[in-house]
Amino acid sequence: MSELRQLKQGVGLLPVIALGLGTAIGVSIFSVIAPATQLAGPAMLLAVPLAAIPMFVIAVTYAFMGSTLPTSGASYEWPRRFVSEKLAFAIVWLRIAGNVGAMFILALVLVRYLSFLIPVPTKAAMAGLFVIVFGLNLFGVALAASIQTVLMAALVVFFCIFAVAGAPSVEPAAFAPFMPEGWGGVLATIPLLVGLFFGIEAATEVGGEVRNGRRNIPLGIAAAIITSVVVYTLVAGVCLGLLGPQALGASETPILDAVAVLVGEERARPIVALAAIAAIGTSLNALCMTFSRSFYAMGRAGALPEFFGRVHPKFGTPHFALAAAFMACMVGLLFPVNLAALFLAVNIPVLLKYCTTCLSAIRIVRTRPDLHEQSAFKLSAKAVEVWAVLGIVMAISVTLLGISTDWRPYLILAGWGLVGAIVYIIRHRTKAAAGQEPDA
Repeated sequence: MSELRQLKQGVGLLPVIALGLGTAIGVSIFSVIAPATQLAGPAMLLAVPLAAIPMFVIAVTYAFMGSTLPTSGASYEWPRRFVSEKLAFAIVWLRIAGNVGAMFILALVLVRYLSFLIPVPTKAAMAGLFVIVFGLNLFGVALAASIQTVLMAALVVFFCIFAVAGAPSVEPAAFAPFMPEGWGGVLATIPLLVGLFFGIEAATEVGGEVRNGRRNIPLGIAAAIITSVVVYTLVAGVCLGLLGPQALGASETPILDAVAVLVGEERARPIVALAAIAAIGTSLNALCMTFSRSFYAMGRAGALPEFFGRVHPKFGTPHFALAAAFMACMVGLLFPVNLAALFLAVNIPVLLKYCTTCLSAIRIVRTRPDLHEQSAFKLSAKAVEVWAVLGIVMAISVTLLGISTDWRPYLILAGWGLVGAIVYIIRHRTKAAAGQEPDA
């Protein structure tokens, strides 16, 4: 109840949908189509629905958890309460690196499109974006969510118009041969394309700020995943049909190049640039909210210094947590520009997060029947366990598949995890020396 008194509840059903769509559609559709086509050719279209299957299975568990116990910083709070505090810390610590990588990708792609309108220095412009987004988030979740809803509605309309206008110009020859790399190419593409759907569950990370969260969170997740599958399939198919697999795979701006086929490059540049800026801006906003709530939840629970869990007395936002996330993103500007490796570095911690959420669901139905009973998303205890186990299998399978795509992100995350272990030990000993109760 203390969370509900402190954090302002300013997120309704439409913003819940927009948070999911904004995190997913906002950046991936503008960038990951090209590297996916390089790996699988036209069969990338087959990999899209296949990549949606793991997220659909996992989304069922998220709908259950969000309707059972909505809380901010859920990816930390749920496993901390029901599985293991140590495991919760480890996963969220890895997600710090993943979130920084995601913010880097978002800002980089946005600046690339912005440069079509105004020449800007890349890293300086990315830093400026971080200042703007984190600054706006300080003033409250309601304002940020409302702006995101309007912009996401406009983006979906834009992609629908693009798909309808481009369909008559699609060249069937662009889809042959359909599987030049065989099933190996399709399977290698899935770890990248799974990221298309990451963030569908974003509203669970601000669950304590969602109005009627037990109802709106599962409804919002369902609407977001259905909409994203339709949009991705239409847009990817039209891009492939307009450009062909070779040109699409080599493109740094696939949506722009496809629209240019229809209206010419001069007209396409401002149209697509504005759409991309709006879309990726909403993604930055959504990720800023969810990223900062991890610091907030860990500070509130004592895993990090207490001040991370403080809430601004006027705006009702976790201002110290926002500052920590901002500083981490500024350090992330030192990252090299390798989109395929960055996508994997982002995706791996998210997949591990999905595993711990599924484990939390299993623990709830086994040990807390009272919480299971109050869930607004009604599933039997057996059904919850089946969906959760399937979610764990899906998440682990996709994580292992990613090794065949690029092993380097795994090594980097292992090093970051070692740093986290040191931080955890130091924090644990500091609390013990101060006479505080050690974490479970």
